[in-house]
Amino acid sequence: MPQDYRLAPQFAARLLGLTLMGAGLAIVVATVVAVGFAAQPWVVSITVGLALALILFVIWTLRSGTWVVRLTDDGYKVQFVRGAGVKQARWADVADAVTTEVAGSPCVVLRLKNGGSTTIPVEFLAADRDEFVRAVLAQLKLHGKAR
Repeated sequence: MPQDYRLAPQFAARLLGLTLMGAGLAIVVATVVAVGFAAQPWVVSITVGLALALILFVIWTLRSGTWVVRLTDDGYKVQFVRGAGVKQARWADVADAVTTEVAGSPCVVLRLKNGGSTTIPVEFLAADRDEFVRAVLAQLKLHGKAR
């Protein structure tokens, strides 16, 4: 059974805030263009509708249980993390796991046998840091990788 780790609330709020700011900016630009160039008022209406749709989509995505890290019996997958490196791998391909800090943020780094790695900032996850590390180590131990 997969173990899913969702986005931490503070990062979800930041993402929603950026979406609201971008939508507001798009509405202001559409209004200025419509007034400044005597464009049709439907330009603003369409922009407001698209902005509202985007906001609702982001809220739905954040509330629907979208995961950031998924641990399965076969391997792991990471999404929505820029700079994570290798986004998915099988446990058989993992050489080891270490905890470290990257840019002042605590991370779990899964080092792969082929030289690649996956860096997961644990602050990004809506889970206890130690619980996540234990889950990763349990998977590695299950596949004969833990020391």
